[in-house]
Amino acid sequence: MIEPRLRFPSGARLSGARQFAAVFAARTRQDLGWIIIHGALNGTLQTRLGLSIGARAGNAIRRSRIKRLVREAFRLERMTLPKGLDLVVSVRDSGDRPLADYRAVIAVQAGVVALKLAERDRRQNPPKGGSAEDA
Repeated sequence: MIEPRLRFPSGARLSGARQFAAVFAARTRQDLGWIIIHGALNGTLQTRLGLSIGARAGNAIRRSRIKRLVREAFRLERMTLPKGLDLVVSVRDSGDRPLADYRAVIAVQAGVVALKLAERDRRQNPPKGGSAEDA
């Protein structure tokens, strides 16, 4: 069996203030204390990642390491994540967490964000026509 190439192409990155603002405006997030995952539907079949690592996470060297770990976790988990999501990952002081922690959080919490977005969409746009549940 041929394994897919695990890449992180430029199309899988959020770039520009408008794309980040759209994710934050969706107001859907999972806050685990040390990491926050914001999400929004993007209307494509691609899941994209943006990073927002502030000074709270540490000095420049530490922030760069966190960014590398989050990008690598996303790259490894990208094929298993729900399609059509824009994710912005914000990390507070995370200590020295291993790559496995970032992978687990991204894999699970991206799914939770996708479920929240789907539920919100279902409530805002109920199906048209009658069904057995409406009776």
